Amino acid sequence: MASPLKLTFVESASRARTLPPSPVEVAFVGRSNVGKSSLINAAANRKQLARVSNTPGRTQLINMFRLDEGSGSRQRPANASADSDVELLGTVVDLPGYGYAKASKSIRGDWPAMIEGYLLEREELVMIFVLVDGAIGPTKLDVQMLDWLRFNTLPHTVVATKHDKVKPSKRPARTKELAAGCQLDPGDVVWVSSTKGDGIDRLRTLVRMHLLE
Repeated sequence: MASPLKLTFVESASRARTLPPSPVEVAFVGRSNVGKSSLINAAANRKQLARVSNTPGRTQLINMFRLDEGSGSRQRPANASADSDVELLGTVVDLPGYGYAKASKSIRGDWPAMIEGYLLEREELVMIFVLVDGAIGPTKLDVQMLDWLRFNTLPHTVVATKHDKVKPSKRPARTKELAAGCQLDPGDVVWVSSTKGDGIDRLRTLVRMHLLE
């Protein structure tokens, strides 16, 4: 059993260029009601590490969390000054959810620049976890995001949330349908449930693999 991720909130930003340097980073992206913040909280076994709300679209900034694990043996980021006190630890980023129609027009208009700018500009980024609602499958916006990531040759892993919302008898078929909709093999999809804890150990292992190895 994988232990909870030891995550500490660092700061929020509206653009990647204002974030502090990190030796290595993974990011979570997905629709506004897919459960990104809940999943990060579950991975850390902390209820309010990442802000969770019943109202979709509340994560409107890039939120960075430091992983307080490992030996600190990674090299100092190239963009850190010689006297920088930046710790040599990996970071996890929670990106704003896309596609929330009720968000203000100004916020919706800023999301593409914020999210795509981060994904393209962040040199420290080694893996993008794309969250898809497992109960309904990939939406048009999810498919567009995956196509965009492939076009830009950005490394990514599809994580299907809400595993507990899919009846056991329907899970094999849903897994095949979801994988096909994402143009993946069924085994390439990571299924999780923030509520029941399904797949959380596997997700923790993947995060550590990218940040600590």
